[in-house]
Amino acid sequence: MKKEKKLDVDKINIQVLAGIGISMILLIGFIGCIGGEKESKTLSLAGSTTVEPIASRAAEVYMEKHPDVKVTVQGGGSGTGIKMVGEGTVDIGNASRKIKDKEKDLYPDLVGTIIAYDGIAIVVHPSNPVENLTKQQLQDIYAGKITNWKEIGGEDREIVVVTRAEGSGTRDTFIELVMNKGKVEETSSVIQKPSNGAVKATVAGNENAIGYIGLGYVDSSVKAIKIDGVLPSSATAKSRTYPISRALYMYTKGSPSGLAKDFIDFILSEEGQKIVEEKGFIKIH
Repeated sequence: MKKEKKLDVDKINIQVLAGIGISMILLIGFIGCIGGEKESKTLSLAGSTTVEPIASRAAEVYMEKHPDVKVTVQGGGSGTGIKMVGEGTVDIGNASRKIKDKEKDLYPDLVGTIIAYDGIAIVVHPSNPVENLTKQQLQDIYAGKITNWKEIGGEDREIVVVTRAEGSGTRDTFIELVMNKGKVEETSSVIQKPSNGAVKATVAGNENAIGYIGLGYVDSSVKAIKIDGVLPSSATAKSRTYPISRALYMYTKGSPSGLAKDFIDFILSEEGQKIVEEKGFIKIH
């Protein structure tokens, strides 16, 4: 009988240990799930290549502060960003212009938050002697009415016009502010580029070229020229004395919420606005 009792006790102990083991496995699995949820926190942004440098640097700093969050940023142009956030492909759509009426019809719930201001710089090759253009002269160049640099104080050379491709917020703003919503001359001699960086590289590599880029992209590889006597800078763009200035936006579905709100709030914070300035743009406060 004693032997049978001992066997029963051993059996009970084994069952208890097995139960504890299963509980530990379940607990570890539960903790793993919690950890997995932390690791799966993601925020995606796409759109304007003008906004991209601000968003990318802000993403780096934000992820340092929040190691459990992964923020991805891609370009594609303002139209692409608005389309992607409207369709739910990304969480935030970056845009260097206001949403258009036709986009509002497609995505009526989109809300834009201004995160910075910018000036569109007109750039030429550093060797180009032209220092200033009137807004009318610039319009005439892009309308195909002025085709040689000698007509505006330069050398006897054909002007190579560089513009942005369709869907670019920078292009849309240029057409609105410079072309008075008229058309850019679309001929085989007009070079279309998909991004600010591509426009800058093209102008930097061609002595006869003229192009337009976000103020934050200007460096020594190109020369920014005055428009109506005013040089593009953070100060002149903020004061709106420079005639080609604009706001930069981040669009969300409905008012920003959750992780998207937290990220946008970070960009609007003092630290985030320092990033705006570091990237050559103009802070909002």
